Amino acid sequence: MSDNTVAFASPTPLTLLGLGSMGAALARTWLAAGHPLTVWNRSPGRTAELAAAGARVAATAAEAVAASPLVVTCLLDDASVRAALAEADLTGKDLVDLTTSTPAESRTRAAWANERGARFLDGGIMAVPPMVGVPEAGGYVFYSGSREVFDAHHATLAVPVATRYVGADPGFAALHDVALLSAMTAMFAGARHAAALVADSGIDQKEFGTLVADWLTAMAPATAAYAGGPVPDDPTSAAVAEAGDAALLRTAEEQGVGTALLLASAGAMDGV
Repeated sequence: MSDNTVAFASPTPLTLLGLGSMGAALARTWLAAGHPLTVWNRSPGRTAELAAAGARVAATAAEAVAASPLVVTCLLDDASVRAALAEADLTGKDLVDLTTSTPAESRTRAAWANERGARFLDGGIMAVPPMVGVPEAGGYVFYSGSREVFDAHHATLAVPVATRYVGADPGFAALHDVALLSAMTAMFAGARHAAALVADSGIDQKEFGTLVADWLTAMAPATAAYAGGPVPDDPTSAAVAEAGDAALLRTAEEQGVGTALLLASAGAMDGV
């Protein structure tokens, strides 16, 4: 080898447990990037496409874990992770769990993995499958737990979607993930409530949908204030705000739309 030759590291081999829509998207992206990939799924029928693309299909989760130093789980829930790894030898493995979980579950899983000889990193995926492998789509994954694992495998983990390390506490990725998903859930519920208000009223539904999207986009910067961001100036008096909330409730009642969302929102605001 001459002095001018540049040596490139070979793509890291890894194992992926779970081939649902998200897991399959992750697998395809890693394979396309040249990573040797071993896969396992509880339903074997989902492995054929990936096998044709070059993945090694393991007969059991334990066999899949044994195949690689880096093991990624993307399963239905925390109980599924425990069941899949029950018979696996985790000694010396780096375990990255991308399964949606609660902060407490992630902390428990980290301790469980450490007791079995593995280093642990938790992940919260802020993307849907079509965003995987498409950098311009803006998807990313929150990671928390072992900084050593994150640093060692950052290049591999960043292949499908961007990465954001949020702290050594294994529960932080799940907390970020669920908090943002909760905000999204409430936003979509509000949009559905708005659509229900104008349904059967003669208003053009498609045009109204565009108005909702534009309005929420305009209001989005103000949401930072609820997490310690700069509070925008609001000249609205308490009396005016109260009257406005009452009008929201009366309108829902007039249109025959449930008021549970508005009442829950008012209660949440009282606690802020």
